[in-house]
Amino acid sequence: MADLEQQPYLRPGVAGATLTVDLGALRSNYLKLNDLCGAAECAAAVKGDAYGTGVARVVETLSEAGCKTFFVAQLSEAVHVRAALPQAIIYVLNGLVFAEAGSYADMRLRPVLGTVEEIAEWSQFCEAIGKRLPAAVHVDTGINRLGLTQREVETLSSAPELAAGFDWALTMSHLACADDPAHPMNSEQLARFNALRDQLPKTEASLANSGGTLIDKAYHYDLVRPGVALYGGNPSPPEPNPMQPVVRLDSLVLQVREVAAGSTVGYGAKWRAQRPSKIAVVPIGYYDGYFRSLFDTHADDQAGVCIEGQFAPLAGRVSMDMITVDVTDIAGESVQRGTKVEIIGPNISVDDVARWAGTIPYEVLTALGSRYARVYVN
Repeated sequence: MADLEQQPYLRPGVAGATLTVDLGALRSNYLKLNDLCGAAECAAAVKGDAYGTGVARVVETLSEAGCKTFFVAQLSEAVHVRAALPQAIIYVLNGLVFAEAGSYADMRLRPVLGTVEEIAEWSQFCEAIGKRLPAAVHVDTGINRLGLTQREVETLSSAPELAAGFDWALTMSHLACADDPAHPMNSEQLARFNALRDQLPKTEASLANSGGTLIDKAYHYDLVRPGVALYGGNPSPPEPNPMQPVVRLDSLVLQVREVAAGSTVGYGAKWRAQRPSKIAVVPIGYYDGYFRSLFDTHADDQAGVCIEGQFAPLAGRVSMDMITVDVTDIAGESVQRGTKVEIIGPNISVDDVARWAGTIPYEVLTALGSRYARVYVN
């Protein structure tokens, strides 16, 4: 598939919105995290199409900045990273797809093995082809998703032949509460990780995601694997965000209309004008990842956009293809058809949108829509 910015109907000014990805800021964020790692290797999580920013361009930029190891969620995602980076180390976090070991081997991918069954299957495959291929082993330290349980670690410890056929390259786990550095579960998981590692072969280790990288160097081990922080999301809210914004999302006004006091706007008639008002219609909606939950009539922290450097709150529900915003307080006739609208940018951060929607910046980034014109700047 060609880059979206090469498709004529998805060029800026024609598409409903333009998503600008700042590769220079991405590089700076990686280098900042790399400096924080000290002797540990700084890898990169690029799952979910690099958190919605476009995996091909992202991995090329990160590779040029010195990143050698990448983590994806699924085998299908690894295909795209391998196509962009023939020599990179690529781990597949969701593990070994049943009966697909040959696909991992053909593309030189490293499954993150999370059960004794997966370990045995990968080991037997390696023995059958006569090659000790690398893989990671995931141990669960309390998040209770993927990973070996305490009982499975004991099984593996008592039967090391189950893993004898492959190169055990990395032992890893995942923090549940790293975005809250003071949460007691962080130190609990750190202790469990050390205890489980003591029962297993001595290998390189990885525990820290974005938040874990910032907690303390005790969480760094041999490799950290930041994700959202690379793309400008705040790894430890409500602390100030130390990362540079990577994503900007802009749209254009379709129409400005005047509504009388008492008139309603949008589905469900949930917004009612308290005065004669001007409403701007903007072509972005929940199909484009601008969540329906963003409309909230609470006055203390309303969602909105920025036009002409001024905040304009949502006026009415988010629909599939458009939003309506109140521009009554923007002076003069500056808001008109074709006026630029900042959805995410210098005045409205990814974290702002996440807060208004009652979610997290991860979801905002990964929901970025397919109808945008995508522009990459450096």
